Amino acid sequence: MQGDQQYPACLSVVVPVYNEETTLRMVVGKLLDVPCLLEIIIVDDCSSDGTSELARQLSDAHQQVRVVRHTRNSGKTAALKTGFALTTGQIVIVQDADLEYDPTDIYGVIRPILEGHADAVFGSRFLVRRATRVLYFYHYVANKFLTFLSNALTNLNMTDVETGYKAFRGEIIRNMTIVSSGFGFEVEVVAKIAKLKVPIYEVPISYYGRTYDEGKKVVMTDGLIALWLVIRFNLFCSLRNSFKQVPQSQSRPAPVVTPNAQELSK
Repeated sequence: MQGDQQYPACLSVVVPVYNEETTLRMVVGKLLDVPCLLEIIIVDDCSSDGTSELARQLSDAHQQVRVVRHTRNSGKTAALKTGFALTTGQIVIVQDADLEYDPTDIYGVIRPILEGHADAVFGSRFLVRRATRVLYFYHYVANKFLTFLSNALTNLNMTDVETGYKAFRGEIIRNMTIVSSGFGFEVEVVAKIAKLKVPIYEVPISYYGRTYDEGKKVVMTDGLIALWLVIRFNLFCSLRNSFKQVPQSQSRPAPVVTPNAQELSK
């Protein structure tokens, strides 16, 4: 992966954390090896374990790491809003602190943006897989239904609307008006990105899911809320209300590769 380091440091990684003391150090260690890394912004959503102290230690040890702490627990979306506002990179990606998503996949996720082909890229757990832990069937069905409904309203052909790996040009996510709470960010951002009519890519990623005994936090009510938010942000939210200032696409069409005469003769 180091051989692909042909771009300058331009990547901001936002890491929302809540009681992730056991995995945070490993996540940050892996993130520090990601090509193009500019900064890691850890947003501690008022953890009650040792996460806050560990985050401060990591910030003291690594100049790329910044830490901010919420004084009360406000949910993942609130943590992301705080983190996005602090980013300075040309590309911004979300990294959960629980290691369900592997930071070694990040370069592959952001590459379409680096190459100028995309303004947003989503890592899909349902494209050709590298490694995916087998877990809950009902979560799979709920995700597929939410993805189907989202696609029907956005006219996109995404495979994984609830993915945790979402990367954007910094201008887009910093200008987005995010109003949901809890885990609502995942569907809100897809609806609002779709309104921009900018190039969106999906790439395959690995997924090392956790069980509830291992600390997974999503519950059934989160899925019901997400269902309403898909409808709300697609049908009852305008482009003007979705962004403070509507960003323009800076992508360029992917090159068209045509076979040469020798290949055609085969």
